[in-house]
Amino acid sequence: MISPGVGQAAFRWAAFIVVFSGILLLMVKPGTPAFVITVFMMVAGVLFAALISVLVRIKNR
Repeated sequence: MISPGVGQAAFRWAAFIVVFSGILLLMVKPGTPAFVITVFMMVAGVLFAALISVLVRIKNR
């Protein structure tokens, strides 16, 4: 379904989103709209990384 090279690039983007969302969570105040958006982006990054991992593993079988 997805080649390992494309999967690796997509996984790096997902890791980038998760890492910087985590850093930003340390700086924004809970209860603000920025906090909610940052949490949403972190969850989206984790889900994207999980999806990419599953697709690459299916391809390698």
